Amino acid sequence: MTIHSSDPFATPEDAKSAVRRLRGRLPAPVTLWTANDTDGRRAGLTVSSIVVVDGDPGRLLGVVDEESTLWEALQRTDRFAVITLRESDGQLADSFAGLLPAPGGPFVGRRWRDTDFGPVLDGAAAWAGCSLDNARPMGWGLLVEAVIDHVEVAAGGDEGPLIHYRGRYAGGLPPVSA
Repeated sequence: MTIHSSDPFATPEDAKSAVRRLRGRLPAPVTLWTANDTDGRRAGLTVSSIVVVDGDPGRLLGVVDEESTLWEALQRTDRFAVITLRESDGQLADSFAGLLPAPGGPFVGRRWRDTDFGPVLDGAAAWAGCSLDNARPMGWGLLVEAVIDHVEVAAGGDEGPLIHYRGRYAGGLPPVSA
Protein backbone atom coordinates (compact mmCIF):
# COMPACT_ATOMS: atom_id res chain seq x y z
CA MET A 1 0.00 0.00 0.00
CA THR A 2 1.38 3.40 -0.99
CA ILE A 3 0.45 6.48 0.97
CA HIS A 4 2.20 9.01 -1.27
CA SER A 5 2.71 8.82 -5.02
CA SER A 6 5.90 10.88 -4.65
CA ASP A 7 8.44 11.74 -1.97
CA PRO A 8 6.67 14.14 0.44
CA PHE A 9 10.05 15.43 1.68
CA ALA A 10 11.54 16.15 -1.76
CA THR A 11 12.34 19.76 -2.58
CA PRO A 12 9.75 21.02 -5.09
CA GLU A 13 11.21 21.44 -8.58
CA ASP A 14 10.60 25.21 -8.65
CA ALA A 15 12.38 25.66 -5.28
CA LYS A 16 15.59 23.94 -6.42
CA SER A 17 18.54 26.01 -7.57
CA ALA A 18 19.05 26.27 -11.31
CA VAL A 19 22.41 24.50 -10.96
CA ARG A 20 20.80 21.59 -9.09
CA ARG A 21 18.11 21.33 -11.77
CA LEU A 22 20.80 21.28 -14.50
CA ARG A 23 22.81 18.61 -12.64
CA GLY A 24 19.65 16.52 -12.29
CA ARG A 25 19.27 16.43 -16.06
CA LEU A 26 22.73 14.97 -16.58
CA PRO A 27 22.89 11.20 -16.13
CA ALA A 28 25.54 10.29 -13.57
CA PRO A 29 27.19 6.95 -12.88
CA VAL A 30 26.60 5.62 -9.37
CA THR A 31 29.76 4.41 -7.65
CA LEU A 32 30.66 3.21 -4.21
CA TRP A 33 33.84 4.51 -2.59
CA THR A 34 35.25 2.33 0.20
CA ALA A 35 38.28 2.42 2.48
CA ASN A 36 39.70 0.55 5.43
CA ASP A 37 40.34 2.93 8.30
CA THR A 38 43.54 2.66 10.34
CA ASP A 39 41.60 1.08 13.22
CA GLY A 40 40.40 -1.78 10.97
CA ARG A 41 36.87 -0.43 10.44
CA ARG A 42 35.40 -0.13 6.97
CA ALA A 43 34.02 3.13 5.58
CA GLY A 44 32.00 3.71 2.44
CA LEU A 45 29.98 6.34 0.59
CA THR A 46 27.81 6.43 -2.54
CA VAL A 47 29.28 8.96 -5.00
CA SER A 48 27.80 10.01 -8.35
CA SER A 49 29.80 13.21 -8.88
CA ILE A 50 32.79 11.54 -10.51
CA VAL A 51 35.11 11.95 -13.49
CA VAL A 52 37.72 9.47 -14.71
CA VAL A 53 40.58 11.00 -16.68
CA ASP A 54 42.83 8.85 -18.85
CA GLY A 55 46.55 9.54 -18.79
CA ASP A 56 49.79 8.29 -17.36
CA PRO A 57 48.86 7.94 -14.59
CA GLY A 58 45.07 7.85 -14.85
CA ARG A 59 43.28 10.22 -12.51
CA LEU A 60 39.94 10.26 -10.74
CA LEU A 61 37.98 13.25 -9.46
CA GLY A 62 34.96 13.07 -7.20
CA VAL A 63 32.94 15.19 -4.81
CA VAL A 64 32.39 13.74 -1.34
CA ASP A 65 30.85 14.92 1.91
CA GLU A 66 33.63 16.23 4.14
CA GLU A 67 31.66 15.11 7.22
CA SER A 68 31.43 11.49 6.04
CA THR A 69 33.20 8.59 7.72
CA LEU A 70 34.72 7.86 4.30
CA TRP A 71 36.50 11.23 4.26
CA GLU A 72 37.74 10.62 7.81
CA ALA A 73 39.24 7.29 6.67
CA LEU A 74 40.76 8.79 3.50
CA GLN A 75 42.55 11.46 5.51
CA ARG A 76 44.23 8.75 7.58
CA THR A 77 44.97 6.14 4.90
CA ASP A 78 45.21 8.04 1.57
CA ARG A 79 43.88 4.93 -0.22
CA PHE A 80 40.43 3.88 -1.37
CA ALA A 81 38.50 1.73 -3.85
CA VAL A 82 35.93 3.04 -6.34
CA ILE A 83 33.39 0.40 -7.38
CA THR A 84 30.97 0.79 -10.29
CA LEU A 85 27.46 -0.32 -9.38
CA ARG A 86 24.94 -2.23 -11.49
CA GLU A 87 21.21 -1.60 -12.06
CA SER A 88 20.30 -4.05 -9.28
CA ASP A 89 22.48 -2.22 -6.72
CA GLY A 90 20.04 0.63 -5.97
CA GLN A 91 19.36 -0.51 -2.39
CA LEU A 92 23.07 -0.90 -1.75
CA ALA A 93 23.68 2.63 -3.06
CA ASP A 94 20.91 3.98 -0.82
CA SER A 95 22.37 2.15 2.21
CA PHE A 96 25.79 3.74 1.72
CA ALA A 97 24.16 7.13 1.06
CA GLY A 98 22.37 6.89 4.42
CA LEU A 99 18.95 6.88 2.77
CA LEU A 100 18.04 3.30 3.65
CA PRO A 101 18.34 1.61 7.04
CA ALA A 102 21.28 -0.79 7.22
CA PRO A 103 21.08 -2.84 10.45
CA GLY A 104 24.65 -3.74 11.37
CA GLY A 105 26.00 -1.28 8.80
CA PRO A 106 25.94 -1.10 5.00
CA PHE A 107 28.68 -3.73 4.57
CA VAL A 108 26.45 -6.43 6.13
CA GLY A 109 24.50 -8.76 3.85
CA ARG A 110 26.88 -8.71 0.86
CA ARG A 111 30.15 -10.47 0.18
CA TRP A 112 33.25 -8.25 0.12
CA ARG A 113 36.82 -8.90 -0.88
CA ASP A 114 39.59 -7.13 1.06
CA THR A 115 42.14 -5.27 -1.07
CA ASP A 116 45.03 -2.91 -0.33
CA PHE A 117 42.70 -0.02 -1.21
CA GLY A 118 39.53 -0.99 0.61
CA PRO A 119 36.76 -3.57 0.51
CA VAL A 120 35.47 -4.44 -2.98
CA LEU A 121 32.05 -5.94 -3.66
CA ASP A 122 32.33 -9.55 -4.85
CA GLY A 123 31.34 -9.74 -8.50
CA ALA A 124 31.83 -6.01 -9.16
CA ALA A 125 31.70 -5.11 -12.86
CA ALA A 126 34.72 -2.83 -12.42
CA TRP A 127 36.69 -1.16 -9.67
CA ALA A 128 39.71 1.10 -9.27
CA GLY A 129 42.24 1.31 -6.46
CA CYS A 130 43.16 4.94 -5.86
CA SER A 131 45.64 7.05 -3.90
CA LEU A 132 44.53 10.41 -2.56
CA ASP A 133 46.46 13.26 -4.18
CA ASN A 134 44.60 16.41 -3.18
CA ALA A 135 41.30 17.64 -1.76
CA ARG A 136 39.76 21.08 -1.60
CA PRO A 137 36.33 22.61 -0.94
CA MET A 138 34.14 22.69 -4.04
CA GLY A 139 30.53 23.86 -3.88
CA TRP A 140 28.78 22.10 -1.00
CA GLY A 141 31.30 19.26 -0.96
CA LEU A 142 34.96 18.38 -1.11
CA LEU A 143 36.65 17.80 -4.48
CA VAL A 144 38.88 14.74 -4.13
CA GLU A 145 41.66 14.26 -6.66
CA ALA A 146 43.28 10.84 -6.83
CA VAL A 147 45.74 8.79 -8.82
CA ILE A 148 44.41 5.50 -10.19
CA ASP A 149 46.90 2.83 -9.11
CA HIS A 150 44.97 -0.31 -10.02
CA VAL A 151 41.99 -1.23 -12.23
CA GLU A 152 40.00 -4.45 -12.56
CA VAL A 153 37.26 -4.82 -15.16
CA ALA A 154 35.16 -7.99 -15.29
CA ALA A 155 34.54 -9.61 -18.65
CA GLY A 156 31.04 -9.36 -20.11
CA GLY A 157 28.08 -9.11 -17.82
CA ASP A 158 24.33 -9.37 -18.13
CA GLU A 159 23.44 -6.14 -16.39
CA GLY A 160 23.89 -2.47 -17.22
CA PRO A 161 25.27 0.25 -14.93
CA LEU A 162 23.35 2.04 -12.19
CA ILE A 163 22.66 5.61 -13.31
CA HIS A 164 21.27 8.53 -11.32
CA TYR A 165 18.98 10.84 -13.30
CA ARG A 166 16.53 13.49 -12.04
CA GLY A 167 16.63 12.23 -8.47
CA ARG A 168 16.08 8.56 -9.33
CA TYR A 169 18.02 5.54 -10.39
CA ALA A 170 17.72 4.68 -14.03
CA GLY A 171 18.97 1.89 -16.19
CA GLY A 172 18.22 0.62 -19.60
CA LEU A 173 21.75 0.80 -20.96
CA PRO A 174 22.68 -2.57 -22.40
CA PRO A 175 25.86 -4.17 -21.09
CA VAL A 176 28.80 -3.91 -23.45
CA SER A 177 31.62 -6.43 -23.41
CA ALA A 178 34.96 -4.87 -22.56
